[in-house]
Amino acid sequence: MRSGPFARKPLALLQQEAGEEHRLRRVLGPASLTGLGVGGIIGTGIFVMIGMAAHDLAGPALTLSFVVAALACIAIALCYAEFAANVPVGGSAYSYAYATLGELPAWILGWNLVTCYLLGAASVAQGWSHYFQSFLGACHVALPAALTGVPWDVNPATGKLAATGALFDLPAALIIALMTAIIVRGIRASLKFNLTMLIVKLAVILFVIGVGAFYIHPQNWHPFAPFGFGGLSLFGKTWGQVAPGGQGLGMFAGAALVFYAYIGFDALSAYTEECQKPRRDVPIAILTSVGICAALYIAVAAVLTGMVRYDQINSHAPISEAFRQVGLPWAQSLVAVGALTGITSVLLVMLLSLPRILLAMGRDGVIPARFFNAVHPRYQTPWKGTLLAGGLIIPLTALLPLGVLFSLALMAVLFGYAVICASVLILRRVGTTREPAFRTPFGPLVPIFGVLTCLLLMASLPAENWLRLAVWLALGLAVYFLYSRQHSVLARRALDPTTITPLTHAVVASTASGATQESPLKE
Repeated sequence: MRSGPFARKPLALLQQEAGEEHRLRRVLGPASLTGLGVGGIIGTGIFVMIGMAAHDLAGPALTLSFVVAALACIAIALCYAEFAANVPVGGSAYSYAYATLGELPAWILGWNLVTCYLLGAASVAQGWSHYFQSFLGACHVALPAALTGVPWDVNPATGKLAATGALFDLPAALIIALMTAIIVRGIRASLKFNLTMLIVKLAVILFVIGVGAFYIHPQNWHPFAPFGFGGLSLFGKTWGQVAPGGQGLGMFAGAALVFYAYIGFDALSAYTEECQKPRRDVPIAILTSVGICAALYIAVAAVLTGMVRYDQINSHAPISEAFRQVGLPWAQSLVAVGALTGITSVLLVMLLSLPRILLAMGRDGVIPARFFNAVHPRYQTPWKGTLLAGGLIIPLTALLPLGVLFSLALMAVLFGYAVICASVLILRRVGTTREPAFRTPFGPLVPIFGVLTCLLLMASLPAENWLRLAVWLALGLAVYFLYSRQHSVLARRALDPTTITPLTHAVVASTASGATQESPLKE
């Protein structure tokens, strides 16, 4: 078997390992997967980021920002759907890269995914904390100021960190601890919890759209684009208006920010080993989730900017505060409850996904397998990885500012998306089956559009985010060459052929002859 940093892992071997002992329960169908997808997407983006984007970047043109972000997201979602259908194994982008690009690129994407979920969950928990405090405020309850926020935050006027007077964000830390405990209990318990939250969340969003439409004042939509239609930057050169801190302003700047609101559909590819029919169900769930969320986002953005003038929108709890401003304080509490359930479901999906990616990496030996591959004998969940993930996220969410968490998480996500879109073109050349189960339409145009979109959005972010990403990836490379390369299962199998199973021999033979084959495992 070929070894080296760019050795690819045969699909049949990936599937064989996924089907060996300690496998996870196959209990997910298309409906439950779509529920996880919608639950994982709709949260901080619609209840928190929408206020920041409307107030600071785009104004009423935010509705177009969501349309532009949706087009980019659909292209990326189609690429993920093609991988999920033709490489039906867990591990998300990490496993896809291992099957197409090789071990080192897979490690980089796995390291990157860990960053996305750690920082993403921490930033989402802070959004949950803001709404929780808003809900308490409506009930005339206030927490001690020292326990309501992080010690430092970014000053919008200077773009630098400044002391807030708080010690740590207690509500954010507590919600992470609670979600971690629920997830350890098992996928079935998590699904029931997610379904309950999803019903509440969708009911509240439909309430916001239906009731809020009666309080729209068309004059609030004028000017439609107070900051213009630009805002994209290319390494410091901005098209359109620029804020004092150097941030680009305009509709496209809003699209770059609210793109984060769509993140979450990719998490569905981490549940492949728990799907009943992964080749069919995962692509359906990914595309359906993105379509539903795009329609809801655009409608909510139009209603919010019509209810309240853009410069009067609250950046931290925009929707609940909008109802208070139009004279419906009772609705403020209702929306706050919907926001809390919505953001909680996002946390649930993120915390479900991260241990399953670590499980796939541990299976390959690039991180300690004995720890990360430990499956609970009763609940059949990767419980040690789940507890470690929760333990790492709690200090991040309690101490680091939202802006720093969000920016690095967004850079990591865009980097991973760009690699996956490019990898689709390689997947078609490498081949996994004689008859692909699903192909992204319009040939190479959609993957190329996805790559260019991600690179453009990355170039629009401040330069310090590139430096942070580069430092983090350099640290990941150091870990790979100091530990992962020596402990890789694929490398050890190449050195010691006696560790190769009969199925692996067949895979090696077919790979050497250039043939492709279907996995003998049944879905």
